[in-house]
Amino acid sequence: MTSGFGTPAYDVSHLIGGGVLLLSFVMLYQRRIGAVINVFAVQGALLACAAAWQGYVQSAPELYLTALIAFGAKAVAIPLALRLLVGRLGLHKAVETSIGIGASLAAAIGLVGLSVLVVLPVTAGGATPLARVDLTIALSVVLLGMLAMIARRNAISQVIGLLTLENGLILAAVGVAGMPLVVELSTAALVLMVALVAAVVVFQIRDRLDTLDTHVLDRARGDS
Repeated sequence: MTSGFGTPAYDVSHLIGGGVLLLSFVMLYQRRIGAVINVFAVQGALLACAAAWQGYVQSAPELYLTALIAFGAKAVAIPLALRLLVGRLGLHKAVETSIGIGASLAAAIGLVGLSVLVVLPVTAGGATPLARVDLTIALSVVLLGMLAMIARRNAISQVIGLLTLENGLILAAVGVAGMPLVVELSTAALVLMVALVAAVVVFQIRDRLDTLDTHVLDRARGDS
C-alpha cells in the first residue's frame, strides 16, 4: 500500500498517531492518579492499533504480534498493576505537580514544535511522508513523557511518565519499515524490567518516608 499524502495509509496512521499524542496532552492535564492511569491504558490500546496498522501497511505480519504484546502489556497488565498499587497504598487523591497544569501544557506545545523542527529537516528526502510524520509524533510523545516525569512529584505519576516515554519509542520502532521484531521485543522486555524496578522504588519511598511525594527527597538531602 502506498503511503504518500492523502492516501488511506497516511491518513489512518496520522489519525492513530495523533490520538496517541493527544492522550499525552490529556495525561498532563489530569489531576487525579486514577484518571492518569485510565488515559495511559487508552494510549496503550491506541499504540497497539498503530502497530497493527503498520503491520498491514508494511505487509509485516510480525507487527501483529507486537500489537498483541502492546495491548496486553500497555492497555491491560500495566494499568491493572498500577490500579492495584494505588489501591494498596491508598493513593486516591490529586496528582502533585512541580509546575502548574497550564505551564505544563504550554511546555508540551513547545516540545511538539521542537520535534517538528528536528525531525522533518533531518528526514527530508530520506524517508516516506508516512515515516516522517510517524517519527515526528513519536519524538513528541517521548518528550512529553519526559515532561510528565519532570512536572509530577508523585512517584507513580513519574513511573507513568517513563512508560509513556517508552510508548513513543515503540511508536517510532513500528513506524520504520524493516525494524526487526527482536528489537521491539527486547524494548518491551526492558520496559517491563524498568516498571518492576520502579515499583520496588515506589514501595521503598512509601515505607521509609510514608509518602510518595518525591519532593520530600529534596528536603531529606538538605535542598530547599
